[in-house]
Amino acid sequence: MTEPKSLLRLDNITKNFGAIEALRGISFEIKRGEVVALLGDNGAGKSTLVKIISGGLEQSGGKVIFEGEERNFSSPAEAKAAGIETVYQDLSLCTNVDVVANFFMGREIVKRFLGIPILQEAEMEAAVAKAMANAGTKIPSLRTNVEHLSGGQRQAIELNRFVHWGGKLVLLDEPFAALGVEQTRRGLEMIKRIAAQGIGVVIITHIMAQAFQVADRIVVIRQGKVAGNVLRTQTSPDEVVQMITGGAIHGEAIPADAQETQKSLQQH
Repeated sequence: MTEPKSLLRLDNITKNFGAIEALRGISFEIKRGEVVALLGDNGAGKSTLVKIISGGLEQSGGKVIFEGEERNFSSPAEAKAAGIETVYQDLSLCTNVDVVANFFMGREIVKRFLGIPILQEAEMEAAVAKAMANAGTKIPSLRTNVEHLSGGQRQAIELNRFVHWGGKLVLLDEPFAALGVEQTRRGLEMIKRIAAQGIGVVIITHIMAQAFQVADRIVVIRQGKVAGNVLRTQTSPDEVVQMITGGAIHGEAIPADAQETQKSLQQH
């Protein structure tokens, strides 16, 4: 059996909320090991699309094809079981337990002695240490409660956990919004390492520099439609800004209501 060309293919996805058309025929694909930056102004439809991919919303029309099969995930848990994970800015870690407990949450290694379940702490800690080392992540102690770790370290735990448990596609929704420059740099490097393992990555960001640092391809959504789908090496920040704002690339005036958005994007 040949491996499908696309990891994920979206075919004419639409989403209506009553009379409001949030998505109006979104089509593009994500290959294995590819990093796609999903860009667009506030209200363009990015978060709605991510929720459809990850099982949080049902599309009104169109097809979600994952690993060559049409899928309609009824919940985020179902999408997660298939290998699709969404990592939000606020993450999903339990801050009052340590790194090892978070890594193995719901998957604890237990062996029975005389019928009594015994948690295999040493085996679990060794597995986490190996996963962190492979990813180049340094945490002073895996027995430190997550509440005492930095935002970048917490993000590293979540991403490493996803890779360790067989994740295939990760959706990152503004992952670096609360991080400093150095933590963001490390996060971008981690994304590259994840993609190098054949995992698909979608990153939503408002910061143009991040998209151009890490993405293989840039998909722009404007008013619920794909306004651009280009290889990073074949476009420029100025062209992408104009796709986002609706301005023409070849010398036409940018609409007045989009000029503030353009200024904001160009500042990053």
